[in-house]
Parts: sequence; C-alpha cells; structure tokens
Amino acid sequence: MTLHITGDADADKLLSDNPFALLLGMLLDQQVAMETAFAGPLKVLQRTGTLDPAALAGFNADKLVDVFKETPAVHRYPGSMAGRAQSLAQAISDDWNGDTETLWTSGDPDGAEIRRRLLKLPGFGEQKAKIFLALLGKQRGLTASGWREASAPYGEDGSYRSVADIVSADSLAQVRETKKAVKAAAKKK
Repeated sequence: MTLHITGDADADKLLSDNPFALLLGMLLDQQVAMETAFAGPLKVLQRTGTLDPAALAGFNADKLVDVFKETPAVHRYPGSMAGRAQSLAQAISDDWNGDTETLWTSGDPDGAEIRRRLLKLPGFGEQKAKIFLALLGKQRGLTASGWREASAPYGEDGSYRSVADIVSADSLAQVRETKKAVKAAAKKK
C-alpha cells in the first residue's frame, strides 16, 4: 500500500517502503506543514546517503544540523530537529536493534502496548503516539487488537483528523479543514 502524504511520489514511496522514514516523518510533523515534515526523510536520505538508524545515530551532530539546514531545509528548526532525529535513530538502534518495524510487531503487542512503546521514543508525546498508531492501523495494515481504541480519537473510522487519514488531495483538504475548525474552536474558549 503506497502512502500519499507529501504530493511527491519519491518521498511517498520512501515513507511506504521504509518504516524508519515514516517514523522520522512523524517526528518532524510539528510546526511545519505535514507535506514538509513527511518529505523530510527523503531529504535526509539524499543528503546523508542513509536512513539506517545506527548510521544516523553515529552521524556527526554538527554535520547533521548542516544537512537539516541545507536549502530546502528539512525543518524550520533545523538544529533542534536534527538533534531529535538523531536521538530517535539512537533509540531505534539501541532499543529495537535498528529494526523500526519491531516497535509494533515484536512480541505481538496490542494497540495499548504499541502506544506505550511509541511514548518512550524521543519526541513522541501522547498525541503524536496516537496519530502514528492510527497511521499504522489505517494505512499500513496493522491488525493489533485494540489499535483503534489506543489511538482514539485518531483511529476512528471515517475521520479526517490527522495524517493517518490522508490518502488523496481531497482527504488532505478535509484534514486541513478539520484542523482549522479545531483551532478556531479553541480560540473561542
């Protein structure tokens, strides 16, 4: 199943084929457009030659910041996000033997356990963990019991709340409208 998040076929193919790229895209998805965040892993791959977690964990930190700064930038906050990306790579390398997918497959975990595992990752809070879990369930074929409940409300069928729901330009527009409505409602409070 090919993801359609960025509008760039090469970036979407990488996200579809490489679990670490998808996880890294989720990490980068803050304070930038979703398409920019999820296009970031392809930029990192093109500029470093690797998305291997162990290799990125051992990458020279200053040079990785330069990779993130290069135009077009990987993220609007290249220094802090390069550090977070490197910490994420280190966690996957150390805790999951460099195999990102085992985060959601090792030991046949249920949805609540996968969410707990995601929450232990650098840069992943409750919302990001739930959205990523919903993305795995809705678009990556995750069948772990209870994944919808553990990712609520993002796992809800037919919702347009997050990147987990983007499968086309139309669904991207619907997600943007939902986010805009949520922000407007929050401002009224």
